[in-house]
Amino acid sequence: MSDIILYDYWRSSASYRVRIALNLKNIPYQAHSVDLLSTEQISKYREQNPQGYVPALVIDGSFLTQSLSIIAYLDETRPDITLLPDGATARQRVRAMAHIIAMDIHPVCNLNVARHAVKKMNGGDEEREAWMQHFILKGLEPLEELITDTGPGDFCYGNQPSLADICLIPQLYNANRWDADFSHLKRITAVSEKCAELEAFQMAYPETVRAHSDPA
Repeated sequence: MSDIILYDYWRSSASYRVRIALNLKNIPYQAHSVDLLSTEQISKYREQNPQGYVPALVIDGSFLTQSLSIIAYLDETRPDITLLPDGATARQRVRAMAHIIAMDIHPVCNLNVARHAVKKMNGGDEEREAWMQHFILKGLEPLEELITDTGPGDFCYGNQPSLADICLIPQLYNANRWDADFSHLKRITAVSEKCAELEAFQMAYPETVRAHSDPA
């Protein structure tokens, strides 16, 4: 059994990213589920991670947090299968795509953030869904243009999955969850279909993980 431990929650999009990265790099790991809805579990988990967020990865004697930082660490320490293309300009472009999702869409579409904002506006479930749809599409539409501008390829950048795809697929899972219709975004839709063919993405899929989750 691997001594690498991923503290995970099946529906966490940040955890989803790390699962995909570990799978793409063929890194075996133990998954420990942290129920983000359980006050008791979160209190216990904060003894290790003061933020109380997932994912966290125990690897090489270190306890790592924050999904993009974890993925960067994996790329630096296990470079046989890389998640960034060659060349500084290409790498910057892939990081920019990833950051649109992880730094522009994700923070405002975090469920806790959206719930708090909608509550302050005296809204309910309908307003929360509209909030999610608005900000998800506001980020995905310019991302579609960036992907299109890179030229032909099966993935966000070229013909190999990269950090951009690792961030995109969990965001599309959330888009579907909140009925944000992105069918008009043809390149994003095509990338999604291509990723769905790969075992690394299939095994990271939230419902698959939920079915095999092992509470921490």
